[in-house]
Amino acid sequence: MSYVLMNGTIHTENGTVEGHIIIEESHIKSVQEGPYSGPLETIDLEDKHVLPGFIDIHIHGGYGEDFMDANALGLHHLSKSLLSEGTTSYLATTMTQSRDAIMTALETLQSYHSKQLPEDAEMLGIHLEGPFISPSKVGAQNPAYVQKPTIQAINDLQDKANGLIKVMTFAPEVIGAEEVLQHFKDDIIFSIGHTTADFDQLNQAADFGAKHITHLYNAATPFQHRAPGAFGAAWLNDQLSAEVIVDGVHSHPASVAIAYRMKGRERFYLITDAMRAKGMSEGTYDLGGQDVIVKNQTARLSDGTLAGSILKMNDGLRLLKEYTGRPLAELWPVTSFNQAKALGIADHKGSIAPGKDADLVILDDDCHVQMTIKNGYRH
Repeated sequence: MSYVLMNGTIHTENGTVEGHIIIEESHIKSVQEGPYSGPLETIDLEDKHVLPGFIDIHIHGGYGEDFMDANALGLHHLSKSLLSEGTTSYLATTMTQSRDAIMTALETLQSYHSKQLPEDAEMLGIHLEGPFISPSKVGAQNPAYVQKPTIQAINDLQDKANGLIKVMTFAPEVIGAEEVLQHFKDDIIFSIGHTTADFDQLNQAADFGAKHITHLYNAATPFQHRAPGAFGAAWLNDQLSAEVIVDGVHSHPASVAIAYRMKGRERFYLITDAMRAKGMSEGTYDLGGQDVIVKNQTARLSDGTLAGSILKMNDGLRLLKEYTGRPLAELWPVTSFNQAKALGIADHKGSIAPGKDADLVILDDDCHVQMTIKNGYRH
């Protein structure tokens, strides 16, 4: 299975290339300027944009499925469906539920991971969002299941997940948080979220090893001019990268633009935080045992609390272009390369270069997906 993508604008670490890509089996063989002449099958991209496949490091579900369902068929359906928005890899994100429910989900996820299909969007690992969060900042999660973190509890979860927990959202101010952070910081990316921590506490957590901010501007202490809060620390601390849900609902467009200006293209992660209603019609859906009402492009609990999103990655990129006024040539790393570097997989994913996985998305100028390629398979 070898073929050529030609006449595309190829976005690489070294700038844009007007030329062609040779795909050989599941990998990129070469990226070259100019036209292709040779015996291989060619696909004319008609001046479309070629980006690395999107990597969504915070997604709970979509297309009628949820990772907490612990349903192997559902995982396959979701992984296949994500290709329609250009997502080729993801971290399956769990919810604050009972210990048994989390354990069951982790067991199903690790089992699915070992036998997932190469042509589907790839589950790279797990993002554990809760239960080690602040009971005062649960957002759409169930406060009944919030726990204090312990080394033993996290070891138990990681054992059940067969080492697949790559990111863990936690509140650094809760009892036990500092101990587990310092114990696991070299094995798990600690992401601060669902927290009442103030400016100083966040900076201290970063000094102790925390690296990310979970869905910036949501479920954390706001910025005030005399108390900069979590948002102020996220903006200023270069040790912290920030996830942002770029849907125009979770954050004002100007707030997104501020976050991008402060974090830059290297410390900004576009995420969806999507729940099962993504890609579905309006209606009522389950999220962590709670009813979520999807209407007018938003997902909320009955009390009005935002409950994840129904955002697609390509739409998030389109909105980020609109909110920041920046071009794809600058923005593309926030959908793939930054995530790959954080997860330690940038040697084979996250950018377009010879030898890397043939995980690509082809977009038009408005970020509509024209084709997604996963491990060389065309969708």
